[in-house]
Amino acid sequence: MPRRKRERIALTDEEGGMALLQIPGYDHQKPQEVPLEAIRDLMGDCRLCPLGETKTNLVFGVGNPNARVMFVGEGPGKNEDLQGEPFVGAAGQKLNGILAQAGLTRDEVYIANVIKCRPPGNRNPRPEEIQACSPFLREQIRSVWPDVIVCLGNFASQFVLRTEKGVTKLRGQVHTTGHFAVIPTFHPAATIYPSEWLPLLEEDMRMLGQWLRDNPPGPGKA
Repeated sequence: MPRRKRERIALTDEEGGMALLQIPGYDHQKPQEVPLEAIRDLMGDCRLCPLGETKTNLVFGVGNPNARVMFVGEGPGKNEDLQGEPFVGAAGQKLNGILAQAGLTRDEVYIANVIKCRPPGNRNPRPEEIQACSPFLREQIRSVWPDVIVCLGNFASQFVLRTEKGVTKLRGQVHTTGHFAVIPTFHPAATIYPSEWLPLLEEDMRMLGQWLRDNPPGPGKA
């Protein structure tokens, strides 16, 4: 199926500071109604921000479309940009390893990023880049409709929780926003150097596992 071009991406009035996507064929866009493939098709070869001009591959997301747990990171790195899949480099290997702390495997969860294209030199994403990409992440979350969103690092945590607090102040507890339980924690890349943050990330994953055991799956979740 050919990817739709930029001019086919329609935005409506903003909700909570986030522009809403109009996805062809879906009038109401209720949670779990729009499949992830429809959102990816709508993005096409996105050029809504300058990152679209410098990327190798757009990195949309990967995993179980009906997952109870959705991980949200910051943005693609070099390996992700080359392969078109999130968390495939060193940080991805670290994430794969710590999932066991929550009793999970990679194929059970869904993984996405706040932005879908790699910033040059792996710099931090800029506010206008996050703003341009945020409607797509919003629709990914609504499509998967997880029970828990795990925010990896500052940008994901601040975006999902709509806060300016850093992850060091947010982690260690389960937050709630609307339908979702939210667990902010360190980005796996941040636990490689300095390694003393790794036990805190593992502690947060064990907290996630306990939450999943204590709370029954939501509607439509296994």
